[in-house]
Parts: sequence; C-alpha cells; structure tokens
Amino acid sequence: MNQQATASKGLIQGRDPVKFRSRPWAATLILVGGLIALALGIALSVSFGAKDINFSVVWTAVFHFNPDITDHQIIRELRLPRVLGGAMVGASFAVAGAIMQGMTRNPLADSGLMGINSGAGFALALCFAFLPNLPFMYLILYAFVGAGAGAAIVYGIGSMAKGGLTPARLVLAGAAFSALLSALSEGVALYFQIGQDLAFWYAGGVAGTKWIQLKIMFPWIGGAIIGALILSRSISMLSLGEDIARGLGQRTGLVKLAGALIVLILAGSSVAVVGAVGFIGLIIPHLTRYLVGVDYRWIIPCSAILGSLLAVFADLTARMINPPQEVPLGAIIALIGVPFFLYLARKERREL
Repeated sequence: MNQQATASKGLIQGRDPVKFRSRPWAATLILVGGLIALALGIALSVSFGAKDINFSVVWTAVFHFNPDITDHQIIRELRLPRVLGGAMVGASFAVAGAIMQGMTRNPLADSGLMGINSGAGFALALCFAFLPNLPFMYLILYAFVGAGAGAAIVYGIGSMAKGGLTPARLVLAGAAFSALLSALSEGVALYFQIGQDLAFWYAGGVAGTKWIQLKIMFPWIGGAIIGALILSRSISMLSLGEDIARGLGQRTGLVKLAGALIVLILAGSSVAVVGAVGFIGLIIPHLTRYLVGVDYRWIIPCSAILGSLLAVFADLTARMINPPQEVPLGAIIALIGVPFFLYLARKERREL
C-alpha cells in the first residue's frame, strides 16, 4: 500500500512519475563493500583447501603463472574456476529470484521452489542417458528447455487449483513437481547406470567447475544480468501491481516475457554447472530489499553481489567443516534456506 501511495503521489508530481522507497547510500555501500568482500572471499577460497597455499603463491600463480609448479597448477586449474564459478552462479540464482519475486509479487518465488531447477536437472539426466558426451554448450541449451518446461508445468498445475494461483499453491505445486522430477531423474540414473555422473548434480557443488564451462556460461549469464538491469525499472513498476504498471504505460506482457527468458537463462545455465542449488534466490532478494528498499534498480545489482558472496563463503565453509572431505554446497545453503523458507511461509499464511 505504501508503494502504491508513493507511486500515485509521484504520478501527480512529475515527469519521473514513480518514486520508490530506496536507500541509495546503503546500496552503494553494498556494491563497494561487497566487491571488496568478494575479492577477499575469492582470495581465501583459492588459498584454503586440502593443501593450504599462502597468498604470495596465489598472487604469482595468477599474475606470473609457471606450469612447472604444482601449486600454480592447483590454483589455475582447480581452485580459480571453482571459486569464479561459485560467484557466477550465486549472482545468477539471486538475480533470478529477485526478478521472479518482483514480477509475480510472490515472496516465496525461487527457481528452486518453482520447478525450474529440477526441470533443468531432469533435462540434464536425459542428456546423460540418451546423448552421452554431448558438448557443454548443448547441455546448457537443453537445461534452458528443461527449466522452461518445469516452470510452465508448475504454473499450469498451480493455476488449476480452485480459487486461482496463490503464492502458497505455487510453492506446493513446485515442491510436488520437483519431487516427481527428482524421482524420475534417479530412475533414469539407475536404469542407464549413470548415477555416479549425476550424483554431482543432485548434491549441488562447484568442485568440478572447469574453465571451458565458465567460458561458455559467462556470455549467457553476463548478458542475462545486463538484461535484468535494463529491465529493472519496469520490474519495479510491476512490483506495484499489474494494473498500476499498465496505468504507467508499461507493456506488462512484454516485460514478463523478457523477465521469464532472463530467469530461464540464469537458472538453466547455473544448474548445468553446479546442479540444483536452491534457496539463494529466495534468501538474497529478501535480504537486499530489507537493506536497500523496494527499487529494483538497486535490488538487482546488490542481489548479484550478495548472491556471489553467499555462494563463495558457503563453498569455503563446505570445505572447512571436515577437511579433506567436502560437504556439498547445496547442503550448506539449505541449512540457512530451509528455516528462512519456513519463516516466510508462516508469515505469508498469517497475511493471508
């Protein structure tokens, strides 16, 4: 209601009709401080592991690489792609969640809860079974298709309920459909004896990230995040309600289509690399809105930074709990995400 009142007031006042409650100083602090913290997290993540390597060796491995030194090889071929991959998928899931929550006004929207991640994962399982040795470039494309099919089916099932689509029904439909797809993926894995290949995607982790995957993934994710930034003002208006957005001259159908494509690209490409890691897209947009206000021109870039931070430090924690064994990244984030989801679900039920 406050947003609507502010928007209406802005409509009367001026050329820039909508004034959103935002805290630019907090957003600037997150962007600058977050980038510094992210650089620190990347340095720590590259340094720590089964073999601890000091920062001076990390520096020389990055800027004066010598292929004859084993530590340089470990940093270049294993740890750098791992931590950079983690940062990229963290940003992707967070921005995807922010777009979904803004466009649908659903506080429980997340690619992991809406069947998008499980749809991409099932498509990957089929690829492993029927198209072995498929290049990663094509795996990403199949993941996009799976993500889109998963989202469409979940929205379709949720819309069939009596009384129409609500956030709670959407989450229930997403949870049920995700469970079905996970069971089917495991069935495919057992029948075609590819369980070991798919175990990595089930658990969710960045340990196996390779440079070639980053090179293929980066243009997709980079382009999608730029698209999200371009779309951010329209998403802010949609977050006020579809009628208000239309009244302000927004082509809501076109904005929703563009936003949906961006979400599918971000979630699909991330699942193709790290598997089904959920809850980043649920937690980070809420935290960002609390810190910077409701203007998506700030929420989207700040979500990208905070999502990267969460993924990088969660992966670092996963390696430090029981070295040299590793806990899956998805399990660490779920430890935070599940209580947060239960809190939101309880709050949403009260509001209903």
